[in-house]
Amino acid sequence: MSMPERIKKRLRKDRPMTSISLRMPEDVIEDLKDIAPALGFSGYQPLIRAYIGQGLRKDLARLEHDQVKLMVESLLRHGVDNQVIAEAIAEAKAAAS
Repeated sequence: MSMPERIKKRLRKDRPMTSISLRMPEDVIEDLKDIAPALGFSGYQPLIRAYIGQGLRKDLARLEHDQVKLMVESLLRHGVDNQVIAEAIAEAKAAAS
């Protein structure tokens, strides 16, 4: 699934949810409960989901960048010209928008 498709899917309000059990230190939970309202969250669980979402988006972007970098390096090793690679990346970005 492409990054724009993932983002669109994550922005849907009606996404199915799954309950999980997660062990965390009590003081961390108390801190989350204290800070959630100050950050505009209705409770600590939405805040945890936001934190996880931020980290996940960052890691997905980094992994996608790493994959593109590996592909570019491979294409260069196979003799594909830098200009051709740059044009292909620009076309892919335009198509994804």
